[in-house]
Amino acid sequence: MRRGIAFLFFLIAIVWVQAQTTRVLFIGNSYTSVNDLPNLLSQIYTAAGETLDYSMSAPGGCTFQQHCSASLPYIQQGGWDYVVLQEQSQLPSFLINQFMQESYPYAQELCSLIRLYNPDAKIVFYMTWGRKNGDSQNGQYYPPLNTYEGMDSLLYARYLIMAEDNEACVSPVGAVWHQIRDQYPDMELYQSDGSHPSYLGSYVAACSFYTTFTSRNPLNITWNGTLDGNMADIAKNAVKRVVYDSLSKWCFEEDTLPQDSTGIGLWDNQSLSVYPNPANTTLNIRTSDLLETASLQILDMKGAIVYEQSGISHQERLDVSAISNGNYLLSVRVGTRRYTKVITISHSL
Repeated sequence: MRRGIAFLFFLIAIVWVQAQTTRVLFIGNSYTSVNDLPNLLSQIYTAAGETLDYSMSAPGGCTFQQHCSASLPYIQQGGWDYVVLQEQSQLPSFLINQFMQESYPYAQELCSLIRLYNPDAKIVFYMTWGRKNGDSQNGQYYPPLNTYEGMDSLLYARYLIMAEDNEACVSPVGAVWHQIRDQYPDMELYQSDGSHPSYLGSYVAACSFYTTFTSRNPLNITWNGTLDGNMADIAKNAVKRVVYDSLSKWCFEEDTLPQDSTGIGLWDNQSLSVYPNPANTTLNIRTSDLLETASLQILDMKGAIVYEQSGISHQERLDVSAISNGNYLLSVRVGTRRYTKVITISHSL
């Protein structure tokens, strides 16, 4: 009888340990491997009395396209609870057509592969950040990249697009960084290259992922790593405001998706064109067909609607004089399709 009870408790203990273990696959590049982000997250789990079992596929500079083959063996292992996807740091911020050709299709392919071999896994996109002083190397071809604000807003928008269209979630690390930059400009989130994360930057990312995975208040995180208590508290408070206080904002799983958000379309200049871009006070939209059932919105890079209209005729002239200078998303929904384009408004033109 005693042996039976002991064996029963042994089985319960095994089940309890398994229930407290979370298995995560990180697919990315140096933004993930620098400071060993998965290990930082593992330390947070350990301090909470739980276990994070993880693997990482993060060769330097690796893109989603390359990961479709390079990370396939990791994906095929199966049994992951979460799979994290982080694109090459610049690529999602490039011109929309380049993003649609070089990044977006491979995000879709990775999500399909993950669901094939891990049907119960949740996919989480790792929203990264604009470079400290912008990306001047590519800014000569696409001016919005010349500043941190421009690059960061484009990364924000593109990661949300990839997550929504693939029924995934986002860990909005870049958005948390943005708040810390605004409120605590002396806190250094970057390494000296102005691109890769400092230890603090990676700690912020770890707290963001912990909150995204568990839906728990990050203020209850007890592990501060090598940070002093004040700096760790600032990081956790920023994660609370951006991530925890708006958890539903960052997840686009199937049961939370609106019925008409099934895809993103490329802009076909013969059927739908937008000009000028950048625009000063007027934005023209020309279509080859009447789109009486279409809805049009202009959203800022935080997702707030600044202009909307129902129905589009052959040619519309939108008065954008009241919209502040900056980058925006123009979104046209036609039935179950969504056409999205990044536009720039500049009243100094």
